[in-house]
Amino acid sequence: MASVGATACGTPQGLEPGTAATSFPSVTPVPGPVEAEEDDAEEPAEIHLCVLWNLGHLGIAYYDTSDSTIHFMPDAPDHENLKLLQRVVDEINPHSVVTSAKQDENMTRFLEKLASQQQREPKRPEIIFLPNVDFGLEISKRRLLSGNYTFIPDSMTTTEKVIFLSSIIPFDCLLTVRALGGLLKFLSRRRIGIELEDYNINIPILGFKKFVLTHLVSIDRDTYSVLQIFKSESHPSVYKVASGLKEGLSLFGILNRCRCKWGEKLLRLWFTRPTCDLEELNSRLDVIQFFLLPQNLDMAQMLHRLLGHIKNVPLILKRMKLSHTKVSDWQVLYKTVYSALGLRDACRSLPQSIPLFRDIAQEFSDDLHHITSLIGKVVDFEGSLAANHFTVLPTIDPEIDEKKRRLVGLPSFLTEVAWKELESLDSRIPSCSVIYIPLIGFLLSIPRLPSMVEASDFEIEGLDFMFLSEEKLHYRSARTKELDALLGDLHCDIRDRETLLMYQLQCQVLARAAVLTRVLDLASRLDVLLALASAARDYGYSRPHYSPQLLGVRIQNGRHPLMELCAQTFVPNSAECGGDKGRVKVITGPNSSGKSIYLKQVGLITFMALVGSFVPAEEAEIGAVDAIFTRIHSCESISLGLSTFMIDLNQVAKAVNNATAQSLVLIDEFGKGTNTVDGLALLAAVLRHWLSLGPMCPHIFVATNFLSLIQLQLLPQGPLVQYLTMETCEDGNDLVFFHRVCEGVANASHASHTAAQARVPDRLISRGKEVSDLIRSGKPIKPIKELLKERQMANCQTLVDKFLKLDLEDPNLDLEIFMSQEVLPAATTIL
Repeated sequence: MASVGATACGTPQGLEPGTAATSFPSVTPVPGPVEAEEDDAEEPAEIHLCVLWNLGHLGIAYYDTSDSTIHFMPDAPDHENLKLLQRVVDEINPHSVVTSAKQDENMTRFLEKLASQQQREPKRPEIIFLPNVDFGLEISKRRLLSGNYTFIPDSMTTTEKVIFLSSIIPFDCLLTVRALGGLLKFLSRRRIGIELEDYNINIPILGFKKFVLTHLVSIDRDTYSVLQIFKSESHPSVYKVASGLKEGLSLFGILNRCRCKWGEKLLRLWFTRPTCDLEELNSRLDVIQFFLLPQNLDMAQMLHRLLGHIKNVPLILKRMKLSHTKVSDWQVLYKTVYSALGLRDACRSLPQSIPLFRDIAQEFSDDLHHITSLIGKVVDFEGSLAANHFTVLPTIDPEIDEKKRRLVGLPSFLTEVAWKELESLDSRIPSCSVIYIPLIGFLLSIPRLPSMVEASDFEIEGLDFMFLSEEKLHYRSARTKELDALLGDLHCDIRDRETLLMYQLQCQVLARAAVLTRVLDLASRLDVLLALASAARDYGYSRPHYSPQLLGVRIQNGRHPLMELCAQTFVPNSAECGGDKGRVKVITGPNSSGKSIYLKQVGLITFMALVGSFVPAEEAEIGAVDAIFTRIHSCESISLGLSTFMIDLNQVAKAVNNATAQSLVLIDEFGKGTNTVDGLALLAAVLRHWLSLGPMCPHIFVATNFLSLIQLQLLPQGPLVQYLTMETCEDGNDLVFFHRVCEGVANASHASHTAAQARVPDRLISRGKEVSDLIRSGKPIKPIKELLKERQMANCQTLVDKFLKLDLEDPNLDLEIFMSQEVLPAATTIL
């Protein structure tokens, strides 16, 4: 219980007569500037998706609890199998999917499939059906226009509000408007994020954002996994396991040098949305190239430092909307806005021909100055952290200053009052104190005497007994009542007044929420591009070029971005697909010669170019690519209920059914999961299918150890096919890998060499070579005589041992059973 008090003692111990002991709440002094850290312990983000499907078009909207923002996609056409909707679901991984109870067959099948997918991470979404009336067009418009949004100033009239919302929400997209209306109905019914708040508190909505999925390159989950674009691992520290997964060795992991949380979130979004929009890609590359110039290194480092202070503004705005603002939020917001002004001033000195610099210079408006000025002049940061509640600086409010002055002088004044009270008390009472307790007021406190045993003993004439605490009796006296009337409840009066000022300050900040949201968008984009520029500088990446006329990819001396960091030496390789170089590359070579790395290298360089990053190559020219398909590694899972070979077939079937002339297909060792002949036949059939398409054949890289594919001429000859191999050299019994791709065909897989590297016993390797030669020459395979003799001798010894252990005097011995069960089987084996 916090209290302010003064003590008067008849026979003070440890104090000179006439002095007073004063007690205050314990406060730890904070030397120097006070640093407030952002509170990142908020609840995990949830995404709630609302979707409508009608006459071949989709209306999609979702609410993200991490930034309290509603995202919507304008009406978009989709196939009957709802591929576009599946792409959205895979990308945002919603916690729940809301739709109308009145649906057609296609949507019903889709939702049934979604609800039955056992392998979804982290769990399957909840499917929620609302009555079709909740998605009515007019009622949805009314919900949107009557909403209480923090980004709309209260000073706006109804007409101005309608005009403002019409500039953000496409009211001509009827399905989208209905999806938004249904989403608002669901949010208000479930009260997402405010389940425990009063019913008059609305769901915080900090903005509406449009998202589109046009110009996107299609990449499935298997491709992200096998190319190691993302790789989540459990945290190695036992103390941080509960905090979730961490990023392992992955492309995202080595490129993620973002300084703020929202920059990292945007980088992940770019990775999940690779694009073939050349204007967008080149705008990203222009910023990276600018910061790679030596003369701009200091500017890049300075901007990177400022971005480290851009914190979780949506979370703070959400707390302000719910009146849950923490003490540290004000300092975090102040630093964020102050750093944003630093970014604006810096970008004004940079070339305005680059759109990002121009947008930051123009859109970081003077509202930011207004916010920093208000917070800096009103909030007492050190006092707030010390008192653990919002406090204001002196001279802001004369009434607060006067009450605080009284509170500071209260201990000495209470000491005088305590002495006067002691003079009027019974002489048996050795000491007393006058204390102030918030919400209760001033009380007279005296020690409990030995004679005070029963409650009736606590009564003292002229005093009103209040309570007993820690062997101290507390009373109201005439003087304490006079103090209550004269000074009032100082603590509560100060807190109430400061809370009112904090509310007024919150209203000023929330009225400018739109500019703060824009700050976060542009700052996160700058953060991502600075991170990509830093990685490009350290790893020696170069700028890719885009050529819509080029049908394929052309890479000069490319490198695998992950393998080059792990290997002592890495041999770069070129790749060219399309034109007169052929569309199908069949790569053969010994095991462990680098075929898989080469395939992944081509895929990763293409992917990096499609997210607007510099790439690990001397030169790279990327043509029109609309999808990347892979069959490299089988992601096995018991929950799938599928065999390894069936998983392989599913991956290949996905490529066969969806790849176009602009798709990149990477296949590694397809067919090895079944009988050799059947696997070879399937691989040849798939390749012949694509080759039969002629100029519409996808760009295909195939790595295989099926040398019969070439030896038996299972593929048609022509300009579409090119055979490559990994260069090697035999040095006696040793095989030297050069890890370099060249034209040609491998003459053997050299599996025995790989087995020797794996320390397989020499006699097994020799036997394997012998059997391989016999099969290749069509001769019968006979068992090894030496091994046969050894096995016969071992069986004879076993039989002799059994006879020697036989006890002929045992009355329970049955020789017939012994001969039939022990002797005859062993003798048959010997013969």
